Amino acid sequence: MSRIPDDATCVRHLVEEGCKRRVVVHCCTVRAVAEEIASRIEGVDMDLVIAGALLHDIGRSVDHSIMHAYLGSKIAERLGLPREIVEIIRKHTGAGLDQEDVEELGLPPGDYMPSTLEEKIVAHADNMVSDNRVVPHSHSVDKLVYKGAFRGAERIEVLHMELSDLYGEDLDSIIGRIGEYPELKCLPEDDGFRGLASSGFHAALLSSVAFLSG
Repeated sequence: MSRIPDDATCVRHLVEEGCKRRVVVHCCTVRAVAEEIASRIEGVDMDLVIAGALLHDIGRSVDHSIMHAYLGSKIAERLGLPREIVEIIRKHTGAGLDQEDVEELGLPPGDYMPSTLEEKIVAHADNMVSDNRVVPHSHSVDKLVYKGAFRGAERIEVLHMELSDLYGEDLDSIIGRIGEYPELKCLPEDDGFRGLASSGFHAALLSSVAFLSG
């Protein structure tokens, strides 16, 4: 049996840890983008990519600041999730945080730079999702430039080029392949989540949520 949790288990973890449904929808959208990226890159562990994408924002159950990735990694450790998933969660912010970023942001010491293909794919899939909408990677680049985080913006550009080369074309083309609001395969069917994938819900969510993009 695989050590990597399936969709239902990942979503159950999100819900049981207290993630709001907009976080779950965001994670499911990142999953869709990550799956598409990984589908055309050889040597990628697809199960790990999917689980990492679904769980990357589990730390938003307790915090929405830059600390959410670190806190999420600690939650994953507590849940006994595989080390590979813990690493994906901690390293998913932007295209990673270097040691200068870690010190400036007051994060606990550690490695926050994605290095494996799976870590890079999940991080960049997250860069290409704003709330529940798939967007060009420039959306995240422009946000960092506006904040003066030029090193982070450059890292996203470099990661985009690296993964686009492996994918075989500019990853921004994914929007045309899966749509701005892709089919979400992993939402629970209970009443609390029923209808989350509808276009009406997408529109309402987009207008009301503005912080789930990293």
